[in-house]
Amino acid sequence: MGQVLNDKAMSNSQKAILTSNYFAEHAIEIGKVLQRAVNHAVLTHKRLGNPIATWKDGKVVIIPPEEIFVEEPEEKSAQT
Repeated sequence: MGQVLNDKAMSNSQKAILTSNYFAEHAIEIGKVLQRAVNHAVLTHKRLGNPIATWKDGKVVIIPPEEIFVEEPEEKSAQT
């Protein structure tokens, strides 16, 4: 039996049932949410003047904030 996901953002009629193939069925949506979260974290680092650490050629590389390139999120419409 699946587990009901209790997400505050979902109304009672939109609660999803967590099944064994839930992540496969929703991979695109999950990927988009994860990408937005990463973009938000990187943008926050840049705005605060903090470097980020990444991995390149088997080594940790520190990227200073002035070299961080990330797209600004689109403004949410007034309707949402």
